Amino acid sequence: MKLDLATVEHVAALARLGLTPEEMERMREQLSSVLDHISMLEEVDTNDIPPTAQVIELQSVMREDAVEPSLPRELVLLNAPRHEDGYIVVKAVFDQL
Repeated sequence: MKLDLATVEHVAALARLGLTPEEMERMREQLSSVLDHISMLEEVDTNDIPPTAQVIELQSVMREDAVEPSLPRELVLLNAPRHEDGYIVVKAVFDQL
């Protein structure tokens, strides 16, 4: 699947990546190749394969919460598109509660 540069620019903008023209071209080639490989999966006949929700037999993957060191708040906020009073501001998930 041959991607155009406008699509790559759109994906880069969604990922908030600033790419040079050379990087855009390289990403266009790489993403096109990945999509070609994925499209090959569409050709696989899976009619006789039962649907699965989980491919490995894990019983419980829960663990106790543990406090661990993380990035300083100031450094995290430097990378946030919008923040206020020390918190990252995001679009509302629910219109009403």
